[in-house]
Amino acid sequence: MQVVLVATAVSLLLALVVVVYSLVRVRAGRWSHVDASLPRERTQLNLFAAPLLFVAAAVLWWLGQPPAIALGLALGGALVVFAHLLRRWLKLSLHAGFAAFSALLLWPSYLGMLSLLLLAVGVAWSRLVLSRHTPQDVALGLLAGATAGLAFNFLAG
Repeated sequence: MQVVLVATAVSLLLALVVVVYSLVRVRAGRWSHVDASLPRERTQLNLFAAPLLFVAAAVLWWLGQPPAIALGLALGGALVVFAHLLRRWLKLSLHAGFAAFSALLLWPSYLGMLSLLLLAVGVAWSRLVLSRHTPQDVALGLLAGATAGLAFNFLAG
């Protein structure tokens, strides 16, 4: 239970850091929207978020926190790096990716996993409705997130 509490607290803190970073960029007039949809904004967000996740993983591992937490953060960083590497060809939906990733972190809780997978589909749908991504961006985001989740379960299992 402590692992879940630590992982949840760290995840919420890191999400808050990314949101504050995005808001500061918008308020300073450097970004047009907190969503970082423009290629330049997206690059900046990726270059901020990936190191943040990797450093958080390293710090928690160094502090002796459960290895699964550090592994999850490192895989999250890898997901951002993957999106960054693909940026010339498509705008991988990290919203959909992290939604799918989080769903698979609940394995083997079938009910919890199914619930979050349904939410991931809702997130993917919203990215399309808001015209933030193409169907290919969203599909690859879901696939990349699911792959990270499977990798987590394989490595942590």
